[in-house]
Amino acid sequence: MKTSVAKALFNSHSYAEYRKLVSDLLLEGKSTGSEQSDNLTLYSKLNETRMNRLDKTMKITDENNLQLKSLKGEYIWLVLSEGWCGDAAQILPIIHKMGEESGKIELKVVLRDENEDLMNLFLTKKAKSIPIVIVIDKATGDVIGSWGSRPKGAAELITNYKKEFGAIDETAKNELQLWYLHDKGMSTQEELINLMLDLER
Repeated sequence: MKTSVAKALFNSHSYAEYRKLVSDLLLEGKSTGSEQSDNLTLYSKLNETRMNRLDKTMKITDENNLQLKSLKGEYIWLVLSEGWCGDAAQILPIIHKMGEESGKIELKVVLRDENEDLMNLFLTKKAKSIPIVIVIDKATGDVIGSWGSRPKGAAELITNYKKEFGAIDETAKNELQLWYLHDKGMSTQEELINLMLDLER
C-alpha cells in the first residue's frame, strides 16, 4: 500500500490545480479519465458549474469548525476523483473547505484512472466508486482510515433505487443531486469529522 500511496502523492494535485486541470480539459472538449465520451464531457461541464456554486456557498458549521480545529495531529486527505463524477463534484468543495478551516488537513487530489493500484485497495463492494478520501497521518506517512464514496443517506438512496428499479438511470442521478442539494454538505461534514475524532481516540 505504501508504494501506491507514495506514487499517488507524488502525482497529486492541490484543489486549485485539480479544478484547473478539469477546466483546461473541458476547453479541449475532453473530460478526465481514460474513457472519453460526449456524456462524460457533459457531466464534467455540469459538475464544474456545481463546484463553482458550492465553492461560493458551502459553509462549515461553527460546531464542525471547532471540532476540526481541535484535531491534535496533522493529516493529508488523499482523494481519488474524476471530473465527470457527480458525487465528487458535490463532496470535493466541502472537504476542501474543511481542510482550509482546520489548518490540520492538507487536501491532495488524484485521478482514479491514473492510480489503478491505489483505487483497487479501496473498492466499494468490488466497484471503483469515487470519491474516496484516504486519511494519511503526516507524522508517520501511514494510511489510518478512509471514507467514501458517498454519505450514508446518499448511498441508501441509490441502493434502494437499484432494488426497486434494477438499474441506476438519469432519474436516480437527478434524485441523488436533489439529495445533495437538500443536505447542504452536512452529512459529509459530520461523517468525516466523526471519522477523524475516532482515529484520534
